[in-house]
Amino acid sequence: MANVQVGLDILAKSKRLQANLGGKIGYLCNSASIDGNITHGILILKKLFNKRFQKVFTPQHGLFADVQDNMLESDHYEDPNLNIKIYSLYSETRSPKPEWLDGLGHLIIDLQDVGTRVYTYIYTVALTIEACAKQGIKVTILDRPNPIGGKRVEGNILKSDFSSFVGLYELPMRHGLTIGEFSNYLTKYQGLDCEVEIVELENWQRSMYFDETGVPWVQPSPNLPSLETALVYPGMVLFEGTNVSEGRGTVKPFEFIGHPDIEPFGFLDELDKAFDESDLRGFKLRPLVYQPTFHKFQDIVCGGFQIHLTDRDLFKPWHFSQVLMREMAHYLGDKFEWLQPPYEYEYKLLPIDILNGTDKIRQWVENRGSFDTLLQIEAEGIEKFLDKREDILIYS
Repeated sequence: MANVQVGLDILAKSKRLQANLGGKIGYLCNSASIDGNITHGILILKKLFNKRFQKVFTPQHGLFADVQDNMLESDHYEDPNLNIKIYSLYSETRSPKPEWLDGLGHLIIDLQDVGTRVYTYIYTVALTIEACAKQGIKVTILDRPNPIGGKRVEGNILKSDFSSFVGLYELPMRHGLTIGEFSNYLTKYQGLDCEVEIVELENWQRSMYFDETGVPWVQPSPNLPSLETALVYPGMVLFEGTNVSEGRGTVKPFEFIGHPDIEPFGFLDELDKAFDESDLRGFKLRPLVYQPTFHKFQDIVCGGFQIHLTDRDLFKPWHFSQVLMREMAHYLGDKFEWLQPPYEYEYKLLPIDILNGTDKIRQWVENRGSFDTLLQIEAEGIEKFLDKREDILIYS
């Protein structure tokens, strides 16, 4: 196993980097912002910078990743144990207010992303960098691994008409970038004119999954408890736009999928046939029944499946989930529904359309389109993105 050093590890031991952090300091972080010894960054920065370390900013789900679901906001507060002011960037605003940044000379960003376009932390990073640029505040990114690896790119490119807080930029669903590389994308292609320094990872390679890095896993949000969850997330998250349970309220969110009107043992043969026709591999579906304790179908028995990964190099979460959704919609008939807005502060467009970044895939599901048609939708604009991506990559 590799001994990957995250940006926080490197900052903690580098006098040069510490000397570059002038003035009063702010820190964008959450519970997964730890070093290799599972020490939180707040404790490390307090020790390094003492009274110059003054403010903490947090993304969706709060400092301790304890707030469930979308559009459930976190409060601003003074933490009595940490003795520091904490501002939520998932509150009445998604961007830091000018007065929150007043007096800061430097802002450190240290968030664990999961390599998926709809995961909101990258947009919190973008809006924070934009706000810092307006006030002349320098930004340092403490980079972290992309937990699902940095080689694979999968899914369609978001269309600008469907931009939202789960998709501000024209990215594929599985983008294959680290937070540091994403910040390169912002400054090179989105015109964010800010002084950004990236503290790069040591010993990380694009081919690595998180469990090959030696970095401890701390769930970055309430429903991503494990690497296995992160591996299925770039596709299974799409079911948030439907009335099918994506396993919230169970011990296996995004790995369980079901609905009260599914009889899984009989349905499995149909699914296996659809997956075989699309040449989708690297997984097994295990029929099950489960009863969510909260969220969709709370306390109601659902029939469905658990996704077991047998070869994560072969598994294609976006393709798998689109075919699964198409077949579930056909199987459930009028019992299958697209959820209505609002979703992530979008009040007009359907949640499924902003999750997909297009309405073409919803129509593909409704028409029970072919897998070849799905691949054609995926291919639109992907080469342009891949060309841009080559110019922003840091690691090999």
